[in-house]
Order: sequence, then C-alpha cells, then structure tokens
Amino acid sequence: MSADFETAMKDLGGKLSQIEAVMDLDTLRREVAELEEEAARPDLWNDPEAAQKVTSQLSYKQAALRRVSELRQRVDDLAVLHELAEAEGDAASRSEAESELASLGGEIDALEVRTLLSGEYDTRNAVVTIRSEAGGVDAADWAEMLLRMYLRWAERHNYPTDVYDISYAEEAGIRSATFKVGGPYLYGTLSVEQGTHRLVRISPFDNQSRRQTSFAHVEVLPEVEEVDHVEVPEKDIRVDVYRSSGPGGQSVNTTDSAVRITHLPTGIVVSCQNEKSQLQNKAAAMKVLQAKLLQRKKAEERAELDALRDSGSSWGNQMRSYVLHPYQLVKDLRTEHEVGNPSAVLDGELDGFLDAGIRWRKQQAELA
Repeated sequence: MSADFETAMKDLGGKLSQIEAVMDLDTLRREVAELEEEAARPDLWNDPEAAQKVTSQLSYKQAALRRVSELRQRVDDLAVLHELAEAEGDAASRSEAESELASLGGEIDALEVRTLLSGEYDTRNAVVTIRSEAGGVDAADWAEMLLRMYLRWAERHNYPTDVYDISYAEEAGIRSATFKVGGPYLYGTLSVEQGTHRLVRISPFDNQSRRQTSFAHVEVLPEVEEVDHVEVPEKDIRVDVYRSSGPGGQSVNTTDSAVRITHLPTGIVVSCQNEKSQLQNKAAAMKVLQAKLLQRKKAEERAELDALRDSGSSWGNQMRSYVLHPYQLVKDLRTEHEVGNPSAVLDGELDGFLDAGIRWRKQQAELA
C-alpha cells in the first residue's frame, strides 16, 4: 500500500506542478500586486465601472493564487502525514492520509480543467437560453426541467443567477427561458452544454402511459461587455482643416475652421463644419468618429457571437441523452461520459459532464 500511495503522491505532485507552470505563478503574483496598487488609488471609484472591473479581477486572481498555493501546501503536508503514519504504524493517520489523497485528487483534477479554458470569451459570465423543440407538451416540460437543472447547478456552486425571460407553454412547462450565470470562467465552463438534449421517459401527459422522446436546445453565449467609449490614438487619425462652404457667420466663411478626420485603420471619414472654431469642429467630429467605431465594434462582436452560436450547433443534434425508461442513464454522446443516476444529474450534479466536455473540446482543438 505504501508504494502505491507514494506513486499516487508523485503523480499528484507532478500534475500540480504542470498546473502551476500553465498558470505562471510569477506572472500571477505580479498581476495581483499591480491590481492591489491600482485598487488602493484614492480616485479609483471616480469611475465606478472601471473600479468594479479592477476589484473583480483582483478578487479572482487572488483566489486563484490562494487556491493553488493551498493545494501545494496540502500536498506537502500529506507527504509528511503519510511518512509519520508509516513510521509509527498509525492506522488512523494512514486512513486520514488516504482520504486526503482522494480529496486532493478531485480538487487538482478540477483545477486542471480550469487551466484548459483559454478562449477569448471563456472568462466572461454565461448567458444561457433553453428552447423546447420536438415533443409537444413533453418537450416544454423537459425545457423547464433543464432550466431547473442549471439553476440548481449554479446554486450548488454559489454562482449568482439572473433570469431575464421565461415564456411559459400553455399546458405545462416553458417554450423558452434565458438567464445569466455570473462568475469567473462561467462561459468557458457552460459553453460545452450547447446543443440538443434528448429525454426518453414515460410521458406524464399521456393517459396511456406511453414512452415519449422529447428534445430541448441549449444555447450558451458570453455576456457582452458594454462599451460606451472607444479610444482613438492620435497616430490612427489624419486631421485635415479647410474653409467651411456653408452658412454660419463671417468667421466660419473666412477661416479654415472646418475639420475632416480620417481614421486610417478603417478608412472611416467624418467631417464637421457647423461650429465656429476649429477646436469645436474637431471635438464634434471625434464624437461622430467614436460613435461610428463603436457601431462597427458592436457589429463585429455580434458577428463573433453568431459564429459562437453556429459552432455550438455544429456539434450536432442530441449531444446528450437522458433516459428515464426503460433504464436509468444519462450519457454524453460526444465524450461517452455517463451517469446511472439521472435524478442526481437533473438536480444539478453536472460537474462530471462539464469536465469531460471541456477536456473533449480541448482534444478536438488539438486534432484540428
């Protein structure tokens, strides 16, 4: 048993070392120090939105650093505990060490999965939409069951949720529901749930108690971060001044007060000649340029979100099957991960499916 324990400890320590390397702890500590310095600025809350981002990032990075540091300390302490238990022949301490080994293994595996989330939007909150599909009233009921499943999962992890909209079906269940789950890496985590979920059961709505198959679609998107200002570096613009050709008074017509601004990276051109001074016209033109750039940025973000939505659907129909009759099984058709207790899954025990989905997606990206 001692040799097996030491082998398991060595594997566990090696896995944690790989995680520490991926997380780049030196960089993480430096970022925490910089954010702490920024959070201590007296004028931080003059801009509440920016302040919220700083404090949120600081809290997350501190928690990440603390988590991996505590795991490393527990691995070191476990090695000492096991050594003492073996030296003294202490069965109780040996049992405690084995229990701690199993606990550490689960926590380090979960942390390893988190390091696989490196997509552009993975750190954001998740916005989830569930829609009933084929199956009539059973499908509407199934959509409501999925809504409860995800809300229970979030509750288990203390993630705040905000239900934006629910459209109830006429007889039972829901046609659709949209909700947000807040927390670090929630989009990256839940995005593997995107696709069609199939339920097979004896229909509670069929007076002949026949077996019914029903479907619901889950869509997961990252929360869009609102941007109300676009920085425009001076090097990215060319400013031309010219004499106004329109009415507006003597000073407008006799001085080069009109302004034309060309945004060099995009070729967008805006001009203003309505104000009496060149500075006023430039300021007005800059506002127009920023508005156009903001509109362009939002259009690009919408296109990116549409691409994310399409990529999820391309995983195909029936990404997971939930069978309640004639046997009990929940099986992910992509990862082959399965659980023989559908009641637990539908009550929010999703972590095994989420971890398997994240690992599967990483493997698919490496094969592509």
